[in-house]
Amino acid sequence: MPSITLSYLYTFIALLAVSTILVFSFMAYANTLRFFSETEQLKNLMDRVAMKSTQLLTLTLSTNATAEVSLQMPATIGNKQYWLKLSNDSAKAWLEGGLGNMPIEETELRVYLPKEASATGHYVGGYGTACLRCYISSGVPRIQLASLTDGD
Repeated sequence: MPSITLSYLYTFIALLAVSTILVFSFMAYANTLRFFSETEQLKNLMDRVAMKSTQLLTLTLSTNATAEVSLQMPATIGNKQYWLKLSNDSAKAWLEGGLGNMPIEETELRVYLPKEASATGHYVGGYGTACLRCYISSGVPRIQLASLTDGD
């Protein structure tokens, strides 16, 4: 009789191990799907901000006037905070974005703006409305990204 009891015990331990492996693999799969969904939402948001930036740059260059637009932004993407940052070098300007609390250098998510401009500023999700401001200074178009809180 003791051999049957040990057989049941070994079977139970094997079933427990297999079920644990299955649960953890499903959890990893769900986390991967969630991450790709959040990344896609961030890319769509970045495309929208880059489009508005390009529109403002075109308007400013054609009219030589200052233009400003406020954008409603989601507080979070999924249940994660996000950030957007405008940057440039001597040849081009771009919008970077990422998930997390703080802007970091060299992200993989980048949208290039088609106009050569001086781009500055950042926005961290959940802190009010995003404001894009574009003007010409010393013959160079400049675009700024900032956060408008409720008190501004």
